[in-house]
Amino acid sequence: MGEPQSSESKRSTAGGVEIRGGGYRAEIAITGAGLRRLEWHGPDGPRALTETWELGSRPPLSAGLILAPWPNRIRDGHFVFDGIEHQLEITDTEFGNASHGFVRRRDWRVVSRAENRVEMSIDVGLHKGWPYPLRVTVEYALDASGLTVTHTATNTGAIPAPFGLGMHSYVRVGDVPLDDCTLRLSAGTRLPLDDRRLPNGGSQAVAGSDYDFTSPRPLSGVSLDTPFSALDVDPDGRSRHELRAPDGAGTMLWASREFGWLQAFIADPADGKPYPGRGRALALEPMTCPPDSFNSGIDQLVLAPGQHWSGRWGMTAVGS
Repeated sequence: MGEPQSSESKRSTAGGVEIRGGGYRAEIAITGAGLRRLEWHGPDGPRALTETWELGSRPPLSAGLILAPWPNRIRDGHFVFDGIEHQLEITDTEFGNASHGFVRRRDWRVVSRAENRVEMSIDVGLHKGWPYPLRVTVEYALDASGLTVTHTATNTGAIPAPFGLGMHSYVRVGDVPLDDCTLRLSAGTRLPLDDRRLPNGGSQAVAGSDYDFTSPRPLSGVSLDTPFSALDVDPDGRSRHELRAPDGAGTMLWASREFGWLQAFIADPADGKPYPGRGRALALEPMTCPPDSFNSGIDQLVLAPGQHWSGRWGMTAVGS
């Protein structure tokens, strides 16, 4: 049952829902249940914490979208589960892979709403090479600590189902250019990728390498499309990653233990993939598993019939 809606909680724009709370404002797109905008309203006015896009248009570079029932890529769209071969549709035509699941281009249902939160749901459905019914939900909630995003998945079918989830979230610090910012990642290893953006060997320690962001590093000239793992988790069970401007203002993305991977990607005009209106832009993507986990088995989740899974991540403004 949905919650009663006050006049304040009915704020919406065509194809989207707005929520406010704790000095933050967020806009959620119905298509893809995407985080279209997150702002913190401080003493100097609103500060953008995410990249955005126009409602009614396709989010550039999958910005803000939920990736399920797998994140990233499956090699050749082919995998074997429980001894059965599956051939998915090739959606990543550039590299010949199945990419980012089934739910990022579809409209989600609004289950319940309040002034500071919205819950949305979608049935993944049956697809070529995918005989596994799943229901996925997401709740976006705002309070003084920032944005908390809670994902759940339920196997609504009669047989075990493979599963993975990611979020293609972009972060920014107001209007500060990315190349003027520093990045810190609480990650001890990275997974090398080949030219098809697929794993090419085992995880490698980042210490002393070009992929070591355990201390803040300037992003000028840096190129990234890299899955990181061995995330350093704080006593509260969260890993934390920060993008900061020269004045110390920043955006912090955190993730619960259920998200053991973080893909860092920089959109870059030099690579033919600019973020519209921004040029270079940074995606920090919490993921439950690495690319091609349905073939490698690394951190692949398996949901029994009726089984639920849940994980959280969020963002907050930090610094001045």
